Amino acid sequence: MTNPLTKLTGGSATQSVRGKVVVITGAARGIGAGLAERFAADGAKVALVGIEAEEQRKVAERIGPNARSWEADVTDWDALELAFGEAAAHFGGIDIVIANAGIATAGFVRSVDPVAFEKVLEVDLLGVWRTFRVALPHVIEREGYLLAISSLAAITHAPGMANYAAAKAGVEAFCNSLRAEVAHLGVRIGVAHPTWIKTDLVDSADAHPVFGKLRAGMPGLLGKTYPLSVALDCLEDGVRRRARTIHAPRWVGALKLVRAFIPPIIEFGSRSRVPAADRAALEDIAVRGAREASVTGHGGRAATR
Repeated sequence: MTNPLTKLTGGSATQSVRGKVVVITGAARGIGAGLAERFAADGAKVALVGIEAEEQRKVAERIGPNARSWEADVTDWDALELAFGEAAAHFGGIDIVIANAGIATAGFVRSVDPVAFEKVLEVDLLGVWRTFRVALPHVIEREGYLLAISSLAAITHAPGMANYAAAKAGVEAFCNSLRAEVAHLGVRIGVAHPTWIKTDLVDSADAHPVFGKLRAGMPGLLGKTYPLSVALDCLEDGVRRRARTIHAPRWVGALKLVRAFIPPIIEFGSRSRVPAADRAALEDIAVRGAREASVTGHGGRAATR
């Protein structure tokens, strides 16, 4: 049954994860692995689902008997159905699902590799839809919680990130619609907006010879990279509260209040930097090829293999 205290507080009451079954996609490293370790340490049973099987298995082994890994691609319906079914059978159900799997590319729309560009949309947006659709029967049974990892990019649409920004904005919109659809079933829906967090995805983007320099020029907080612990603290607290929105750090939420003014500001600030970056991107592609110049991070390489 739904916790009556949660009903009264709109989901703000803190709930223990002890004994709960938590499924996390993209759990081989970074945010996914970090949350798996934290929740398991607090007594949850964690199912790790993703395509980097060997790395994910190491995470599960490091956690111990309360964790198990399943290899599944969030773009593959059959693999997801199998993984969630086996996880539910192994642990006795599913209470919480965190759709964390995500990749990114580095590239401008006119020159980025088309396959790599579209893979981001498949994983980061359609992967959330598939994950939640497969998870819903299990989570409805437990009146549980679904959390999708969106991004600061859903609010600030920077050049070189068109597919990532579109996917993450789509995730936010998807969650807002779904929340209204399943509230009467006792299921809560959350969406998280982390800023730049020191993970493999961000480190690999920073190492890109063209787009790393472009990101380094972002002003103030918009360009600051935070340690992984900042995101994990915010997300862990949000999951315990079955939060509607989670911002990591909290100042990201303030940007939503002025998001209508952000695109013109970004466009103005990009005028002096994008032309040179555009030329450099074409030169990089000429040397390395479009695919190599576009794909970033271990997850991105695994997804576009």
